[in-house]
Amino acid sequence: MWRTRKRFTESSLKEHEKNTQNERNLIRKLFNSKPNGLLFRRGGEGVNKMTDAKKGDTVKVHYTGKLDDGSVFDTSREGEPLEFIIGEGHVIPGFEDAVVGMSQGEKKTVRIESKEAYGPHYDEGIIVVDRANFPDDLKPKLGDVLQIPQQDGDPLIVTITEITDTTITLDANHPLAGKDLTFDIELVEIL
Repeated sequence: MWRTRKRFTESSLKEHEKNTQNERNLIRKLFNSKPNGLLFRRGGEGVNKMTDAKKGDTVKVHYTGKLDDGSVFDTSREGEPLEFIIGEGHVIPGFEDAVVGMSQGEKKTVRIESKEAYGPHYDEGIIVVDRANFPDDLKPKLGDVLQIPQQDGDPLIVTITEITDTTITLDANHPLAGKDLTFDIELVEIL
C-alpha cells in the first residue's frame, strides 16, 4: 500500500517543530549528562549510573587473589569490599589497570605478571645475619615477620626464611615478589 506524504502547512510545521523541541527537552531530562556518567530512568526504577571506572574514581571491589598453583593468598569475600581511589597507588598497578573500564556489577578474572604486581624478587633483599646480633629474648621461627627500625623512621619488614645454629636469613622482598598473580574481581560500586 502506498502512503502519501504529509504536506506541512505553516501552522503544522510550527506544531511539528514545537513537538520536536518538546521531545528534545524530554530526552535531556531523561538522559542527563553528568561528570560521573550517564543517568537514566526506567519505569519507576530510579536512577542508575551507567559509567565505567576511571582514574580518580573511588571504587569498591570484591576480589580473590590466587597463585599459579590455585592457592588463595587473599580475598575480600568474607568481609567488606576493598575501597580505593583509582590512580592513587593504594593497590598494585596491575590490579588498578584491571579495574579501569569495568562497569558496576561486572566480574572478570585477570592474570597480573609480577612486574605489575609486587615486582621481581631481588637477591639483594636477602640478608644473612649472625645470630649473635639478635636479642637473647627473641626466639625466631621460620616464617616470622620482623620490623627492623631504619634511620629514616620507616621500618624494614623482613621474613625469616632460614635458621641455622649461627645465622638467620631474612628476606626483605614482599612475600609475593617475583610471582604472577590471578585475581577474580567484581566491581561492586563506583562511588
